[in-house]
Amino acid sequence: MQARLTLAALLSTLFLPVASAPAADNPVVGGAPASGATRVLDRKAAQRLLANKGLTLQWIDWNTRGTARVRADSKGWTLRGSQVAKGGPGRLELDGRITEIGTDYFIFVGRISITDTPDAGRSCVKDKAWRFGITQNRPYYRLREFEWCDGLTDYIDLHF
Repeated sequence: MQARLTLAALLSTLFLPVASAPAADNPVVGGAPASGATRVLDRKAAQRLLANKGLTLQWIDWNTRGTARVRADSKGWTLRGSQVAKGGPGRLELDGRITEIGTDYFIFVGRISITDTPDAGRSCVKDKAWRFGITQNRPYYRLREFEWCDGLTDYIDLHF
């Protein structure tokens, strides 16, 4: 007989205890806890990330979302996602680790890549620590760095 785990039970077995702030012996370096694990400051927000409803970049399509897979294990949380333009070469990709989850934000350390959108030949690729946040009670996390590549404003949203 297989037992079914609730989302709350899964969270309690896989992740660090909810913390109120970084501990002195676990400093944050480059947006990541020194241990490499994900710092979960808000369980409800963690559940929201696990149950996300996809990814969008406004240049590709607001209404047809790409996929975003958030996984969690004993080593921490990962995020891998993409959105591809229908009938065109435009593409958004994210691949990396989630190092911290707060009430209205998460920190993603990894690669964001935008290619061939809104114009053919455009290529924006960067590896770093990125902050996604919820503003004005919207139903998505938005990348808080809008003009990170070539001066165009890119709205990258992870919906919940």
